Amino acid sequence: MNTAVTHVAISNTSYQPHWIKEDFVDFVLAQFNPLWSMRKIKTTIIARQALGNDMYKVVLANNPKFKNHWQAGQSVLVTVQVHCVHHQRSYSIVDIDAKGQIVLGIKAQGLVSDYLCKSADDIVVEISQVQGDFVLHTDQSPALMIASGSGITAIYAMVKQAIAQNLESIHLIYFNRAPVFHVELEHLSQQYPQFHYHFIDTSSSKQYLDEALLTGQCADWKSTNTYICGSTPMMKSAKAIFAKHDISNQLHSEYFQPCVDDSATEQPITFRRAQRDFIATKTLLESAEDAGLRPTSGCRMGICNSCTCTKVSGVTKNIITGEIDQSDNQQIKLCVSQALSPVTIDL
Repeated sequence: MNTAVTHVAISNTSYQPHWIKEDFVDFVLAQFNPLWSMRKIKTTIIARQALGNDMYKVVLANNPKFKNHWQAGQSVLVTVQVHCVHHQRSYSIVDIDAKGQIVLGIKAQGLVSDYLCKSADDIVVEISQVQGDFVLHTDQSPALMIASGSGITAIYAMVKQAIAQNLESIHLIYFNRAPVFHVELEHLSQQYPQFHYHFIDTSSSKQYLDEALLTGQCADWKSTNTYICGSTPMMKSAKAIFAKHDISNQLHSEYFQPCVDDSATEQPITFRRAQRDFIATKTLLESAEDAGLRPTSGCRMGICNSCTCTKVSGVTKNIITGEIDQSDNQQIKLCVSQALSPVTIDL
């Protein structure tokens, strides 16, 4: 009797276990210490101080993943979880103390800001490393600084750095209805004669940024590096004034949110991989979101690079720098790009 023998081929491929996911490790670590993480920069709110009706100084204590090196004017991207959904926003740094604790100036306006300003102490949030190129020039030449509203958070830090850097002269024009950091700035102006401070109380004065004000406060403003952060109307005025005199390269800006060109026409946009078409009337990011798409994004101000992608074809304008990009297959940031022609994106 013949017995059939079945030969079973045995693979010599060894078993390859999956690595444990980082999120799971972070979850386990957090059971022992909420700030422990493999790579993420976790931080907890340890103090808050009211600076005005809707402005707060918020102090964060970080885990060792955070690198303390920073320059005045830079920011961090803060990620919070509200109702199981992650939200992000960028905030200018007021200071980082000797212990590495970060001081932010936050206006309680919007989901993330309200959460940071009004929730219980000791909440744990995630932040990025320091980011941004809104920084002071490195030599000792004069500087003109202009701020309005919560834009003073970045400018206040820059004033202190400018004094420490021993700039020849420092001029600050500050518009606000609330005297946030006003007392501190007055003390600095009394202590350092090279610092010239002009505060405009917008609750009682209707003065706006114009050439007469610039000349009255800083006679040589046309040849001075200027740093500005604040409301959209003020930023637009400054941009127009400096462009008129062909000195836009001397104006350094930090925006709360991008200012689209209202004169630009609607343009058809294609997300090639998603096979979706839509009409852009705002920035490419906002227009995509209005069409129901959800591209990856972060700061929404052109700082964090989260929304960077490839423009396959078309003409776009960077609404922060004013640069026009007509080349194909170029990297652009959706949050600060506005379409000037039909555009195809590799998303």
